[in-house]
Amino acid sequence: MTVLGTVLLVLAASSYLLAIFAGIATIRSKSRRSSRWLWQYMLIGALAIVAAVFAMEWALLSHDFSIAYVVRNHQRATPVLYTIASLWGALEGSILLWALVVGVGFALVAIRFRRQLTDELVVWTLVVGAGIAFFFAGLMVSVANPFAATQGAIPADGMGMNPLLRNHILMVVHPPMLYVGYAGFSVPFAFAAAALITGRLGEGWLLLTRRATLIAWGFLTLGIIMGAWWSYEVLGWGGYWAWDPVENASLLPWLTGTAYLHSVVIQERRAMLRVWNLSLLLATYCLTILGTFLTRSGVVNSVHAFSESSIGPALLGFLAVVSVGGIVLIASRGERLRSPGQIDSPVSREAAFLANNFVLAALAFVVLLGTVFPLVAEAINGEQLSVGEPYFDRLGMPLGLAILFLMAVTPLLPWRAGLTQTAKDRILVPAWIGGTVMVIAAIGGIRGIGPVLTLGLGAFALAGILGQFRQGWAGTRSSGRRVAARALALVRSHPRRYGGLVVHAGVVVVAVAIAGSQSFSRHVESELSTGDEVQIASSSPFADDYTIRFDGVRTATTAEQTISYATLSVWRDEESLGTYEPAIALFPRAQQAIGTPAVRTGLIEDLYLTVVRIPDDQSGAVTIGVGINPMMLWLWLGGGLMLIGTLLALVPRTRSGSSAPDAGGRSVQRSTDDDVGDPDRTVDSYRGTAAPVGGGNSEPGPAQPAAPTTPGEPIPVAVPASNAVGSEDEEAPVTVTSSGPRRSGADASRMGS
Repeated sequence: MTVLGTVLLVLAASSYLLAIFAGIATIRSKSRRSSRWLWQYMLIGALAIVAAVFAMEWALLSHDFSIAYVVRNHQRATPVLYTIASLWGALEGSILLWALVVGVGFALVAIRFRRQLTDELVVWTLVVGAGIAFFFAGLMVSVANPFAATQGAIPADGMGMNPLLRNHILMVVHPPMLYVGYAGFSVPFAFAAAALITGRLGEGWLLLTRRATLIAWGFLTLGIIMGAWWSYEVLGWGGYWAWDPVENASLLPWLTGTAYLHSVVIQERRAMLRVWNLSLLLATYCLTILGTFLTRSGVVNSVHAFSESSIGPALLGFLAVVSVGGIVLIASRGERLRSPGQIDSPVSREAAFLANNFVLAALAFVVLLGTVFPLVAEAINGEQLSVGEPYFDRLGMPLGLAILFLMAVTPLLPWRAGLTQTAKDRILVPAWIGGTVMVIAAIGGIRGIGPVLTLGLGAFALAGILGQFRQGWAGTRSSGRRVAARALALVRSHPRRYGGLVVHAGVVVVAVAIAGSQSFSRHVESELSTGDEVQIASSSPFADDYTIRFDGVRTATTAEQTISYATLSVWRDEESLGTYEPAIALFPRAQQAIGTPAVRTGLIEDLYLTVVRIPDDQSGAVTIGVGINPMMLWLWLGGGLMLIGTLLALVPRTRSGSSAPDAGGRSVQRSTDDDVGDPDRTVDSYRGTAAPVGGGNSEPGPAQPAAPTTPGEPIPVAVPASNAVGSEDEEAPVTVTSSGPRRSGADASRMGS
């Protein structure tokens, strides 16, 4: 298996290198033969990586201890699910999983655009993708080979994974979610790089990568939420986020990716912020590489990080190449990236989007500085510094509140126009609701300005979101349809809009839950002998205290571990709430003890029980930790809402079966998200102008290349859904269908001028 696995990795690296050469040959010769080679090499590389993953899984499941990775990360007694998860439980396997996501992602791009493989934008995208895939395959061939042979005698059994990684089922799903999120940003980054290289700097590449970007962001969001849940359920400290460097490494690309998803709406609608969007996408991808470096190089001390390894310099070199190359490309296209549009009013939706971007970028900078400054200081002065929670909380809280405010206001503002009477009417009721909630919270004894503002702004945002759903619902015609059918029709009419609103609702719920859990949590530790009791007050003034009685210790032994359970009976107001057993598991091979909390989840608060210490003879007093963590269920529900909103945003938009003439007499028909990436369409057909249709309030769009002139050939043009200045409707791309050879792409690009 060692030889087979290594051969597969060499085959993958060679295929990606040949794909780069084939791509360059295609660009120079426009040859369909070389483009077919490019397509085939991308698929061969991906298939080789897939085969290598199956080979490693087979080695783990068959206990093949001739492979060093299996020895270090597998044990015969390990359950099957954790054995499968051992693939991403250590450095080399995690690089293999990363290469799998990158390889499969770009193979799907090659398959999707197989009919346009002589188009320079597609070819350069695959060349960049092949370069990224070659880097990770090369890492495995050189310094991080997961199939390296065991040195010396082959042992009868292995050491097994880190005990922290085999103590909860989330190990099976949490890391792959993060990897798909990290590596998923490779696809939009490659398209952006291709657009810069080819000089095709319109909005076409944005449409091509819309779904890929949203999918990557969604997986990264899910990975972060699962990571917080895992920390809460496994580490036993009662929290879910500690501003750990590796936690921050996943948050950084999420913040810049979120900013990108918002600002790209302005580019699609107004052809603005091109340099900013490209910079955000470059920063997002660079931060995924930085996160990989922090996690896998061993430079930070973290419960999430791997031990010191030799791939750190290679990752830093790759980060330098990507960042410097991206900056040079953006700078070289500076003149052509100038945006024709401008912000007409500081009180408009695009201005609020821009402010939201600046706040998200500022928060990302705060997190980045607090994460890397200790590393830089240690490298320069040799002094170990630590940046703790007070730094992040003090600087992050006002920025978080600003994000909540902008999230509440932005969807209620009009495009272009200032604060119109319609916008004032939309804002008034949600603002009153938010203010009322703040007053009630302050009178009700909520302590601290942060929680009070969070509750008020959260209520403001939720009221605005519900108002927009109510307005959309009123606009749907029931015509005897059931509620579910009307709801589906509403979402499909504007999937990105309503999906985004659901995501915003999830963010609000998460923010309120964080404020509640941080402001009203409490924790006590007590030494208890059998029969002793401890009491702790509820976070709710309307609920009775909890009484916890220690009933003794029981022990269970498996081939992997010895588990000591503390049996605790819980009452409230003389009503039994059941028996709970927090535990400490000792893993003899690793000589490591891992605590597992017992959690009673409630709508208002969690009762969090841990074992701090159990005497070796198990006959003396034990130390029990008892915590009250308010609103934790709402934190996970908010994360679920964010996931649901992301899925809704990916729903195909309803196709319009009819067309209507525009101001120039041409037939205009709305295109849908289904058109994006359609293999039957040429890539050029995605390149349109951002000029609005209808005249009167248009502005010139960016210069466009000639579009097809074949009768009936679609010429997409990004226009607002309404032609009125300050339209508050969501923009939708439209397709202008030419009626004969006299129509040209230039005609379409001048529409509305």
